[in-house]
Amino acid sequence: MARALDQVIVVDVESTCWEGTPPEDEESEIIEIGLCALSMADGARLDRRSIFVRPERSRVSVYCAQLTTITQSQVDGGISFKEASRLVARDYRTRERAWASYGDYDRRQFERQCAACGVAYPFGPTHLNVKTLVALALGLTHEVGMDEALRLWRVPLEGTHHRAGDDAWNIAALLGGALRRLQNRE
Repeated sequence: MARALDQVIVVDVESTCWEGTPPEDEESEIIEIGLCALSMADGARLDRRSIFVRPERSRVSVYCAQLTTITQSQVDGGISFKEASRLVARDYRTRERAWASYGDYDRRQFERQCAACGVAYPFGPTHLNVKTLVALALGLTHEVGMDEALRLWRVPLEGTHHRAGDDAWNIAALLGGALRRLQNRE
């Protein structure tokens, strides 16, 4: 299949989490998928989308709700992981477009959950690690968190940190800046 290079789809996920060890009968699973399409023609962020995913093997802990502002009732009204994965692949053509996330957590979480649930992986082979690209574009000696990268780039955080739609939007701003900077080097 030919790779479509008109957009890069930026993806961020929030997953169930606990302050310490998870309860014995629960495991971390995606509860929100954030997406932002980044136009390669002009570097514009095209949309900001958030999809709540109904967990099947865990509940939103008090710690998770405090960190993300996501409640159990919000995810109870979400869609299944299988349906969310199909929607992402269909609406964003993620099997044929490059996709990006800040670090490898989001990619690995999708791989783990797809395998555990028997769900088709919604992405193609081209994944961009924005955390690494930002460090390279800024000439850093190590990778930094998203909030620190925004500060170094003098880009204000828009929305709520640890909400997937807002984080995808902010990551897309960082990716656009990193690509512009890397493209202008000789």
